Amino acid sequence: QVQLVESEGGLVQPGGSLRLFCEASGSIGSINAMGWYRQAPGKERELVARIIDGKSTTYGDSVKGRFTITRSNAKSTVYLQMNMLKPEDTGVYYCSARTGVNSYFWGQGTQVTVSS
Repeated sequence: QVQLVESEGGLVQPGGSLRLFCEASGSIGSINAMGWYRQAPGKERELVARIIDGKSTTYGDSVKGRFTITRSNAKSTVYLQMNMLKPEDTGVYYCSARTGVNSYFWGQGTQVTVSS
């Protein structure tokens, strides 16, 4: 089992920056991928960024060049640096962790609102 706790999101003006982090506990050694997903009102949950084995990264098309995902050396924390935020980045951001081939754990979600 893996437990995930996300940092608080917040209200940010367009063009601003925000960093989220997510701390994992439990069976940390079994985690082979961590990532961030988001869900806007009325929309499906979508991939924001994912990091596999602490090295290989994947980003959603809408955030490429603006967001960066990293993972701590201890592999217990994943960070999401969000720059040049846009109103369409607004949503609930969820941290995820994968163990094995297809076993996922989720955080409780944190609200990010980009608005002037």
